[in-house]
Amino acid sequence: MDLQYLKAHPEHLPTFLTHQRIRETPVGGGSICSAQRLTLEDGASVFAKSLEGAPEGFFAAEAAGLRWLRSAGAVAVPQVIVALPELLALEWVDDGVPTAELAERFGRELAELHRAGAEAFGAPWPGFIGSLTVDNTPSPGPWSVWFAERRLLPLLRLSRDRGALEPADVSHVERAISSIPSYGGSEPPARIHGDLWPGNILWGHDRVWLIDPAAHGGHRETDLANLQLWGGVPHGDRVLAAYDEAWPLGSGWRQRVPVHQLFLLLAHTAMFGVSYRDSVLAATRKIA
Repeated sequence: MDLQYLKAHPEHLPTFLTHQRIRETPVGGGSICSAQRLTLEDGASVFAKSLEGAPEGFFAAEAAGLRWLRSAGAVAVPQVIVALPELLALEWVDDGVPTAELAERFGRELAELHRAGAEAFGAPWPGFIGSLTVDNTPSPGPWSVWFAERRLLPLLRLSRDRGALEPADVSHVERAISSIPSYGGSEPPARIHGDLWPGNILWGHDRVWLIDPAAHGGHRETDLANLQLWGGVPHGDRVLAAYDEAWPLGSGWRQRVPVHQLFLLLAHTAMFGVSYRDSVLAATRKIA
């Protein structure tokens, strides 16, 4: 099996893997999926990740999001090679080194991606954040209502039900969520990655690549806020400055960062438990 054959017959990939006709090299794939580098007969490589018993539509949604982001012709996004119910294979990207120059290019390209826009908040494919489902039903907004009702409140309830947040914590978060209309602004839906923490970008040799999206129409500040989580993206100040130069951000955007970060933080309490409780409460204190 070479790359040309794989692109023409993607459904054959599981059979070739089962019969060990393709060399597999494990690579880091995150906390949810198994990941491998697949080396084909012509020497080409693809990145493949799999999840046994994946939720219905899990990889199809990621593939749709990747294609949608890639179609903007802005940020580098790997080509989808194979999208099957329990497996996704993508164009291989060789690692590079983070530099200020790449960071500035990324900031400009991310602004261009966001400017490509979306028809509505949400998306026409099922929504996932990690292994959790989220409601992607398209909505005209306003963003603040959509974000509270379709993103934050469901994850807050799930975090409570799984014991990651105590009743008093839930009350604090609910008060913060009730204040979000004052943060929303009136910008139209942007074309966003949706899960853009620093681990979901790849530094290539000449560009920064987006991977593992939860792509949808949302608020552009969400992507920028999430780039600052968990240590922040390398050369983050250069990314933000280049973005702001290409498409100036609204007044007070820095004060709105905790609002946008609350989504991923609540997703982590819902998925991984109480270890992320303090992060949720810290963000909440900055909002309420």
